Amino acid sequence: MKVYFIGAGPGDPELITVKALKRLEQCPVVLYAGSLVPRDILQTVDGSLNNGKPSADLILDTASMDLEEIVAEMVKAKEQDKDVARVHSGDPSVYGATGEQMRRLDELGIDYEVIPGVTATSASAAFLKKELTLSGVSQTIIMTRYEGKTPFPERERLPALAASGATLAIHLGVTRIHKIVEDLIPHYGENCPVAVCYRTSWPDQDKVTGTLKDIVQKVRDKKFTRTALVLVGYVLDSDEFKDSYLYDQDQAHVYRPKNKKQEKRSVDTAMAHPAVKKVSSP
Repeated sequence: MKVYFIGAGPGDPELITVKALKRLEQCPVVLYAGSLVPRDILQTVDGSLNNGKPSADLILDTASMDLEEIVAEMVKAKEQDKDVARVHSGDPSVYGATGEQMRRLDELGIDYEVIPGVTATSASAAFLKKELTLSGVSQTIIMTRYEGKTPFPERERLPALAASGATLAIHLGVTRIHKIVEDLIPHYGENCPVAVCYRTSWPDQDKVTGTLKDIVQKVRDKKFTRTALVLVGYVLDSDEFKDSYLYDQDQAHVYRPKNKKQEKRSVDTAMAHPAVKKVSSP
């Protein structure tokens, strides 16, 4: 028996990985975080969604359950020698509240495996059609959340992170967007681009873009109050970046060991100055 912590992605059923889908289909017990995971993701195991017989014996929404109740279901499955699919939104390793579940399973001697998923940050960048790392603009992405009930070390509070000038992906902070702006303007300036992506990849996904100067009002006009990601950084609105060295014809690397321009110059030189065969005197 094994528990599989499955990253279901940000919401779109097609963004679940092939491996995650296979494990989901093979598990007779499915525990899913119903507040964030759409039931459409369970269509392969839930007969009520595909008008057929469900392949899972138990499909349980854990939104109203506490940690002890969730772990108790896993223990029950172990007693029956049934694998468990524990389905989380996004990636289980990022704000997934999986650490405490795995700690309990370690204590109980229950085997488990973690299957990664597409993060909200990746999906939101795709939604915006933006690359979050541009040469000469930003090469670092910081994924964080705004401080609330979860305690924060001083070095991880937003002003400290903002000092880096990196691209920021701020989870669980849209209701405090005014505070976020106050913390960031001293480091990024009022004209720094911002995008707020709401329920990315869900059917009702939405977004708003602006700058640190005007984003607060734009978010309030949209009435975004939860399930939104705040992205901040000049990569969101910059054409002033260098081409990557990855495909630069002047840059050789292990998969393209020859410098094409240098090779061309060598060929041109050889054609212009053909080698003269030396002939010895009679």
